[in-house]
Amino acid sequence: MLDLKFVRANPDQVKENIKKKFQDHKLPLVDQVIAYDQEYRDLKTKGDDLRAVRNKKSKEIGKFMAQGDKDQAEKVKAEVVQVNQELEEDQARTLELEEKIKKIMMQIPQIIDPSVPIGKDDSENVEIEKFGDPKVPDYEIPYHVDIMESFNGLDLDAARKTSGAGFYYLQGDIARLHSAVISYARDFMIDRGFTYCLPPFMIRSDVVTGVMSFDEMEDMMYKIEGEDLYLIGTSEHSMIGRYINTIQEEDKLPLSLTSYSPCFRKEVGAHGIEERGVYRIHQFEKQEMVVICKPEDSKDWFEKLWQNTVDLFRSLDIPVRTLECCSGDLADLKVKSLDVEAWSPRQKKYFEVGSCSNLGDAQARRLGIRIRGQEGNYFAHTLNNTVVAPPRMLIAYLENHLQEDGSVTIPEVLRPYMGGHEKLGKVGK
Repeated sequence: MLDLKFVRANPDQVKENIKKKFQDHKLPLVDQVIAYDQEYRDLKTKGDDLRAVRNKKSKEIGKFMAQGDKDQAEKVKAEVVQVNQELEEDQARTLELEEKIKKIMMQIPQIIDPSVPIGKDDSENVEIEKFGDPKVPDYEIPYHVDIMESFNGLDLDAARKTSGAGFYYLQGDIARLHSAVISYARDFMIDRGFTYCLPPFMIRSDVVTGVMSFDEMEDMMYKIEGEDLYLIGTSEHSMIGRYINTIQEEDKLPLSLTSYSPCFRKEVGAHGIEERGVYRIHQFEKQEMVVICKPEDSKDWFEKLWQNTVDLFRSLDIPVRTLECCSGDLADLKVKSLDVEAWSPRQKKYFEVGSCSNLGDAQARRLGIRIRGQEGNYFAHTLNNTVVAPPRMLIAYLENHLQEDGSVTIPEVLRPYMGGHEKLGKVGK
C-alpha cells in the first residue's frame, strides 16, 4: 500500500505506474482517493473549528447562568446542541471516508522497480540466466504421474474419492523422497544462517489483507466457515503477520527466517495438461524464506534469496533458469519479482518451481511493521522466496534423475535423508 501523501503529491507518477501494469481500469481511483482525502482533511479542519466554537459557547453558558440570564443561556445551549449534531454528522462522514480511502489505497498497486521489464502478462517475462546444462536423454521420460506410479508412490483415484480433484496420496519411496527434499531444504537454509520456524497454518482476516491484494485473496484463500480464520496459501503469510503492529530495533535487523508449512490454495482458473497430476494442486508443502530488513538493504537481499534457490536446485543436479517477471505479471504489492524455473526433460522446456519477491514497504505499511531509527520510526521492507515446494519440485527431480531402466538416482547431498541409498528401484525390480 502506498503512502497517501505520496499519491497526493505524485498523482501522475502513480497513474503512469498503473498504466505500466496494464490496469487502466484503476486510473480513476487516483483522482477519487485524492478527492476523498481532501474532503476528509476539510472535515477534520472543520471539526477542529466546531469544537473550538463549542468550547467558547460552553463557557458563555456558564457566564450567562452566573449573571442570572437563563434565556440567553438556553439560547446558547441550543446552539451548542446544533454544533454537536453537526459534529456527529461530520464524524459519521469522516468514518465513511476513512473506509473508502482505505479500500481504494489497497487497490492501487505498489510502485514497481525501474528495472522491471514492461509487459502485459507472464508470456512477456524475460529470461535472465541459465544454471546447469539442460539435457534430453535418448530414452523416453514418462509423465510424472506414471513415474510415481511405477514406484507405487502415488494414488490420485483414492484422493478424488476422499477429497476431490486436486489432491493426492503419496506413499513409499516417493513419500520418503518428498520428506527428504523438505528436510534437506530446511538444513540447507539453516546452514546459510536462516532461523528455522514452524508458523500457524491459519491466520485472521486482518493478516490476510495485510499480506496480499484483494484479487489474490479471492483466488487463493480458503476461509474457515463461521470463524475469522483462513488457511494459509504459503507460510510467508503467517511469518510476516507475526510482526503485525510491532516496532523492530534497527540494530536487530535483518530478520532472516526459513519456515515450513502445508499450503492450501483454491487454484482458480487452473487448466491444461500440465495442471493435472500433482503439478497444480489444492494442498502441498513448502519450505519458504522470509526477510524483514531496512529499506536500503532489500535490493541486496532480493539477489541473495533467489540465489539460494538456484544453489539448492543445482546441489541436486537439476538445471534451472531465472526469469524476471514483467510489470503485468506482478501482484499489486510487489516491487520486483523473479521466478526460478526447473528444466523438464520430458517437456523439453522449463517450468516454475519457485518465486522470489521484494514487496518494499507494502506489507509493512498495511500491517504496521516499523523500524525504530535514530531519527524516528519508519516502515520495514519485506521479501519472500520459495526454497522448495514439493510435490511440484519432485516432478523436476524425478524427470532429471530417471534412468533408462526406470530407477532414479539420489544425489550425494540427499542420501543421508534417504537412508544412505544411492538410487530408487522400480517396484518389483
